[in-house]
Amino acid sequence: MRIRWKAFLLAFGLLMLNHMAQAQDTIKICTVKNGQQYIWLSKNLPESELNAFISQFSLEGLALKKFIQSGFTDSILLGGWKIGLNNSSQFTISKPLLSFDRVDDPTLRLILAEKDISFDARFPRISNQLQFGYNQFRKKSTFPIYSDSTVLFYLRDHKNANQVMLAGSFNNWDPATLMMKRTDSGWILPVKLLPGKYWYKFIVDGKWMIDNDNDVQENDGLGNTNSIFFVPNHVFRLKAKEGTRKVIVSGSFNGWNEGQLNLQKQNGEWVLPVYLAEGTYTYRFIVNGQWMEDPSNPDHFPNEFGEFNSVVRIGAPMLFQLDGYPQANRVFLSGSFNNWNDYEVALRKTSGGWEVPYILGPGNHEYRFLIDGKPDSAHNHSLIIDPNFTFKTKAFAKAKTVYLAGDFNKWSPTMLPMKRIGDEWVVDVHLSKGKHLYKFIVDGNWVIDPDNKLWEQNEEGTGNSVLWVE
Repeated sequence: MRIRWKAFLLAFGLLMLNHMAQAQDTIKICTVKNGQQYIWLSKNLPESELNAFISQFSLEGLALKKFIQSGFTDSILLGGWKIGLNNSSQFTISKPLLSFDRVDDPTLRLILAEKDISFDARFPRISNQLQFGYNQFRKKSTFPIYSDSTVLFYLRDHKNANQVMLAGSFNNWDPATLMMKRTDSGWILPVKLLPGKYWYKFIVDGKWMIDNDNDVQENDGLGNTNSIFFVPNHVFRLKAKEGTRKVIVSGSFNGWNEGQLNLQKQNGEWVLPVYLAEGTYTYRFIVNGQWMEDPSNPDHFPNEFGEFNSVVRIGAPMLFQLDGYPQANRVFLSGSFNNWNDYEVALRKTSGGWEVPYILGPGNHEYRFLIDGKPDSAHNHSLIIDPNFTFKTKAFAKAKTVYLAGDFNKWSPTMLPMKRIGDEWVVDVHLSKGKHLYKFIVDGNWVIDPDNKLWEQNEEGTGNSVLWVE
């Protein structure tokens, strides 16, 4: 009898062990637990089940398969997750779940308003929100840029490191593709990049780190701070003269800020490379505190002081034309793109009317002509360059008027009227990649989009709808 009891215990133990092993092989949990987003996975899941789990919860960016196969943790840690249990058969990872009572933090509001956002949308090279950018390095010079648009990234020191990788928005943050080369003073890597804005980090022996010599950094809303590099497409230059101690450039692109953009003296001139979005800009130099026009630039517009502002144009011009008005003495172009200045852009008289070439980048613009000081129309004209997105809504069936306003048109309440087509309100706009905020204006009332679950709080506490453009 005693032998039978021992046999029963042995059989029961083997059964439990088998059951536990099977249980460990089938764990696949993604849930919210104690204020944490929580993932618990078996490492022995069939590949098809693991793929389905990753797809179901959109976890592609975490590189979970690579973690299971080789212990690679960089993608998990970069995403703000912490690794808990981790043995040969299973693991857990977690990160804080943000709550709506913390919407006052702009970097956390981003979390509330995102859904399966691609790297390309989160880190756009060019966007409606980026008008200009410049680099600020300390202790070392900015990365050299060669004539074929190759940028030479370099990291000073770290001579004892075995391996240094470069990852950023230009390679979808892949930590395994851009290996830097060791030099006698650090690590270098050439990368070919078009003008625009880029986010990057160095990975030194598996450890992600910002560029400590670069003063321009941004939080990506996921708890990660990244270094920023702008590939410039324009260089402000002023020939150096004896006695010149300081040169600043100030213009329409930076709101005429007088203390932001210092030119550096090198090779007999003062220079500052910048990135400028497509468009037309006015600027002046401030030399030892004295404002002056760029002496080497013949392109200029008159300003409100009876002098001239120099002009820089990035992109291809379009022709603004106004028919008629042969008796007019002067016609000016004024719009949202030049802060509605009514003395700056004069049109040339032609046989049939008036015209002027002017450069505007893709976007949503508003303008009017001023004929001897009077507008040509009771309403401003709308100009959508490269429309690529259509807003539609079947809500507001009984409304008389519906307008669209957002960060893509400087929240103008009358620029983008929506047309009723069938049972929908519709309007075409241009949207750059990335995040956009918007609202509808229904019979004069500002409302969030009732069909869009993504929104974030604003300063007035009324919320804005959120749209991510891939």
